[in-house]
Amino acid sequence: MLRTEKEAVIAEVTQLLTDTENVFVSDYRGLTVAQLKELRDKLRESGASFTVVKNTLGGIAAERAERGALKEMLSGPTAVTFCGEDLVGAAKALSDFARTHPQLEVRGGLLDASVIDAAGVKVLASLPPRDVLIAQIVGTMAAPMTGLVTVLQGTVSGFVRALDQVAQQRAAAGEA
Repeated sequence: MLRTEKEAVIAEVTQLLTDTENVFVSDYRGLTVAQLKELRDKLRESGASFTVVKNTLGGIAAERAERGALKEMLSGPTAVTFCGEDLVGAAKALSDFARTHPQLEVRGGLLDASVIDAAGVKVLASLPPRDVLIAQIVGTMAAPMTGLVTVLQGTVSGFVRALDQVAQQRAAAGEA
């Protein structure tokens, strides 16, 4: 690889590391090209990309992007997953693929500036999808309001029933 090509790769990886808050690092040793394509397709569904990175060039790019903690994970055949909006979806895709293809070994990653290990990636993969989490939060926020409306409705309907009974008693007293 020529020096200009190396600089281009470093610039590209640096830009990806700068633009992406969350990344996962994996060892892809033993996977075929077809299997890597299958993994890339699954990751693309969650808005993530999977890139094979040379360790030396990746280390330089990590330094330039001020993500030096990533350098510790760069050894052996290395691939970096750059996560998009759906972090959990990317972690789930990696974990599901690793379950069916044990050659893929997830080493860890970076969440913003925090380092996580392989177990942390598995924990992320066990979370529900983003849409479900949002629905759970909205449901939790709406529950007290729903309860208040129910209580108020019960109070108002009880008041109306009491007025109706008073009116019925007066009507019955007026007839007698």
